[in-house]
This record gives sequence, structure tokens and C-alpha cells, in this order.
Amino acid sequence: MSSEEKTPVGIPAMEEAEPPLKKRAPTLYAIIIFKLVKGVLCLALTAIIYSEADNNRPEDYEKFLESPAVKFVMEHLRIHPENKFFTGLAEKIANLTDAKVHRAALGALLLSLFPLTEGIGLLYRVGWAGWLAIGESAFFVPIEVYTLVSRPVFSWFIFLVTVSNVLIVWYLYAFRAVLFHHHHHHPRPPSA
Repeated sequence: MSSEEKTPVGIPAMEEAEPPLKKRAPTLYAIIIFKLVKGVLCLALTAIIYSEADNNRPEDYEKFLESPAVKFVMEHLRIHPENKFFTGLAEKIANLTDAKVHRAALGALLLSLFPLTEGIGLLYRVGWAGWLAIGESAFFVPIEVYTLVSRPVFSWFIFLVTVSNVLIVWYLYAFRAVLFHHHHHHPRPPSA
């Protein structure tokens, strides 16, 4: 007696009951990589900011400006370290307290949790992660458009970030049913 004869009518054989594999989605994988890289960069920023909390920031800033590489770049770009921007930056650095630096590190840590959560959730094709990514990307589009319009000089970087966020929102929303379709597995009836 073959295995097909043992299977009751209307119940698929064991091989046929396996869930179908999800289709490949290269654009989704690119979004996942983008989100994970963004999250890891924010984590690195957190570590850098946190490590600066105990340092003498004004002294470090002066050493940075005195380094040969920075002097070389400033000379060739004709930037004077005594100009208004650099003196204002030095004043802001001097006014930083350890508590402010710790708060900035906490903010960077919280900022890293969103893209990391989105990236991991999208990797497993969890529906709520798709909606989180759509919401986060859509949230920043008006801010980026305002920044583009209000700046006196056009920024290609902000333009590319804006276009990327619009494409992420469109793609995840347009293909959400295909990307995050969960197959409901029905329990198998007991074998006879």
C-alpha cells in the first residue's frame, strides 16, 4: 500500500502541506540593508558620543584644529579657523557638559533602535515592521522637503535621502500584501 493510499481524501500528503517559500524581493533586501546600516551607524555614533563624555572637549577640539591633516585641508580650501563658524563651534563645545553628552548618546541610541527594529522585522517579513518602516520614512519626507526648499544652496544629499524615503514608502505600501502575506497554517489532523 503506497503512502497516497494511506492519506485520507481531501488531506494533502506531507510533501504538499509544507508552506510555499516566499518570493525573492531584491528591493526589500536593499531596504533591509539600508535600515540595518543606518542602525549600526547610529550605534557607532552612540559609542563615539558616549566615549567623549569624560574627555576635555575644548582641548580635543584645539588639537583637532592643530593636526597637520586638518591644517592642510583648511589651507587648500582657504578656510580660516578663526572665522565665525569655527569660533561659534568652539564656544558650543566649551559649553557642553557631561550630562548633555550623555543625553546626546541616549538620543543616538534611541535613534538607532528604529532602523534596527525595522531592518530585522523586514528581514523576517513581519507586517508591523513594514508599517513601522512606512511610518518612519513618511514622517521624514515633509521635513526633508522643507529643508530642501528653505536652504539657500541646493543639497544633493538631502534630495537623494528624500527620494529614497519616498521610494521606500511607495514600495512597502504598494507591495505590502505580497511582501508580508502570512500563510495561516492549519493544524494537521491526527494521522489514522
